[in-house]
Amino acid sequence: MNETKNSQFNPNYAVPPGAVLQEWLEEHGMSQTEIAERMSRPIKTVNEIIKGKTTITQETALQLEAVTGTPASFWNNADRIYQERSARLEQQERFKSWESWARLFPFKDMLRLGWVAPVPNAPVPALLRYFGVASPKAWNSHYGHVQVSYRQSQAFTSDLAHLAAWLRRGELQAQETRCAEFNKNTFRAALCDVKALTRSPIAEACPKVATLCSNAGVAVAFVPELPRTRVCGATRWLSPTKAIIQLSLRYKTDDQLWFTFFHEAAHILLHSKKSIFLESDDQTTPEETEANTWAADFLIPPDQLAAFLRTESLTRAAISRFAQQLAIAPGIVAGRLQHDDHLTFARCGDLKRRIGWHEGLPIEKPAAS
Repeated sequence: MNETKNSQFNPNYAVPPGAVLQEWLEEHGMSQTEIAERMSRPIKTVNEIIKGKTTITQETALQLEAVTGTPASFWNNADRIYQERSARLEQQERFKSWESWARLFPFKDMLRLGWVAPVPNAPVPALLRYFGVASPKAWNSHYGHVQVSYRQSQAFTSDLAHLAAWLRRGELQAQETRCAEFNKNTFRAALCDVKALTRSPIAEACPKVATLCSNAGVAVAFVPELPRTRVCGATRWLSPTKAIIQLSLRYKTDDQLWFTFFHEAAHILLHSKKSIFLESDDQTTPEETEANTWAADFLIPPDQLAAFLRTESLTRAAISRFAQQLAIAPGIVAGRLQHDDHLTFARCGDLKRRIGWHEGLPIEKPAAS
């Protein structure tokens, strides 16, 4: 009758405490009618307890203790275990019916990245825990706002389930990031410091960027891209006082990383806290256009760019000097000139630094790679 406290035994069946009661009746040659009389309970109640069709209340447990001599705590605990195991068996059946939902997600990639626990043949419970929901229906309800933003954006080449998994990872990182309450002036000042950090090695700059922004109420999450997300960045508010900028390093060069960061920062400064901004290719909404302009002008003021274009030849040395004058990475200037068709993408591309991932963190890759 004793349960081992830390037992790992998980049978694929559930034994009702009524089975123990039936054994006791047989051992003592007592009928259900007699024990019902001794307990002063209807025989129907005793019969339902034996068949596992009703729970054992505190009062019933005390009555069983009086009649059988077995402590009420045993009956209460046996019933609790039975109810829990019954619920888990029912849950396992539900899990089987939800396997098609689980197949929507890149579970193997999430395992490889360490986002979910390596539970063999158990993607459904692992995914439910990852998203913090109890069912696919709850997932659809909670992540409905992502679906709305997804459909309103032009990120039609993204896979919604992959995108939601990527966004959730950023959300989990942001929850672990201690942030001050958002302050717009502090954030603007932090952006000036971040601009100067673009010249630093990526592995050194990114943690400093995260710290500067967290002090202003913005969590910065660097999250590797999943196979079909095709999103380089995202911005949203987790609460009225805490925002998140999430970056994927999709384009794998420092100019793209920093432009995406400042583009996301523009959304925080300029746009609604109720919106989710997902950055993909060819986005032409007014908010995206405004964020693009803000980021471009913040990194390279228009008057200084115009003066540079009037007075300098677009050599590698001139671009490097101009970047030093602006206190930004030369790859940012090269990328801007290429984007604006002042340079072909073949020219001065070596000014851009290649970036990748190492143990979940952005790093600078060797030029040869």
